[in-house]
Amino acid sequence: MRAVDDKAPLHGRVALVTGGSRGVGAGVARELAAAGAQVALTYMRSPEAAHQVVADIESVGGQAMAVYASAADEQSWAEAVAAIADRFGDVDLLVSNAGVASRGRSVADTDPREYLQLLGVHTLGPLALIRQLLPGMRAKGRSDIVVISSTVVDACPANTAPYAMAKAAMEAACRVLAREERDNGVRVNVIAPGLIDTDMGAKLVNATSPGETMEGTETHSPFGRVCKPADIARLVVFLAGVGGEYVTGQRVVIDGGGVAPTMY
Repeated sequence: MRAVDDKAPLHGRVALVTGGSRGVGAGVARELAAAGAQVALTYMRSPEAAHQVVADIESVGGQAMAVYASAADEQSWAEAVAAIADRFGDVDLLVSNAGVASRGRSVADTDPREYLQLLGVHTLGPLALIRQLLPGMRAKGRSDIVVISSTVVDACPANTAPYAMAKAAMEAACRVLAREERDNGVRVNVIAPGLIDTDMGAKLVNATSPGETMEGTETHSPFGRVCKPADIARLVVFLAGVGGEYVTGQRVVIDGGGVAPTMY
């Protein structure tokens, strides 16, 4: 990653990236740090990977920390928020990214508990975190919430019901939240990527097209590739920066112009 510049566009901002130890979250954390933000990232199962992201950021002059948090556990979020406040102060930029994939079963074969699990991770957990962050965000003058969703919400491919439902529920909550918090200076936007070149993306490929590989999928994707974490990271920086100052309540699709419903 590039060196941090004290004149960078997000200098002075305090960012929290959930699920920041790998994939999209790690890419976003590195890009936010390069843009000048102090970055806290959460992890659940990969402390070594999370601390490596922190080391990468610090090696080029950035400020970062890694904290444990269970995505669906409100007390866990409270402890993480307190630790971040002790180090950096109140968060004014949240990137809600932590997530899990569906097991790849049809509605007829899905255990009802899986719906509850994914709603907890993708919807109820993030809303619990946002509720804890809002008092500090409102006091900052400008704050941003960016939620990473998916074009699975548009396409609704077979064998993804728990994931698609949970993402759709969070998108609806974001539209409501954007209206509620606009007068408090809190901007709320959703990024909906197409298929992403990550471990979770590979699981989605396997769930929707058994036997298909990420490499095979890229050959018939827009521009000859699928979405990369860096594509999403740069869009997050735009939305949180001057370019996104007058943007809230929006859902930005980033799928190479692939027309989401045809991509699965």
